[in-house]
Amino acid sequence: MLTITKPEENRVDIDLSGKISSDEMAQGLDDLLEQSQDVNNGKMLYTITSFAFPDLGAIAAEMARLPKLFGLLGRFDRCAVLSDTSWLRTAAEVEGALIPGFDIKAFDLTERDEAEAWLKTGAA
Repeated sequence: MLTITKPEENRVDIDLSGKISSDEMAQGLDDLLEQSQDVNNGKMLYTITSFAFPDLGAIAAEMARLPKLFGLLGRFDRCAVLSDTSWLRTAAEVEGALIPGFDIKAFDLTERDEAEAWLKTGAA
């Protein structure tokens, strides 16, 4: 399942759980692109639970949208990643170190309050 919501004007939340089909990936990414159109200096809360590698169709759906997804990076300043998997948290922080001007901080699922605080103030 991949669900995109916009709880605040400059915030988008992504919830990813389990294995994602190509249709779910396509719809989720289209939702992300649509809901991020008017975001500036945005914040993102990305929650990943029970992660399973997506099928090839889902990867193809993502690859087809890569240019537009890269364009989103300029709309967001920071992303808090909540995950129940330590290697995903590590990967998220490495990715954040590689993208200039986009801060990514990873948190355990039990640290939602800390993630929310970091998104708002930059301190956890």
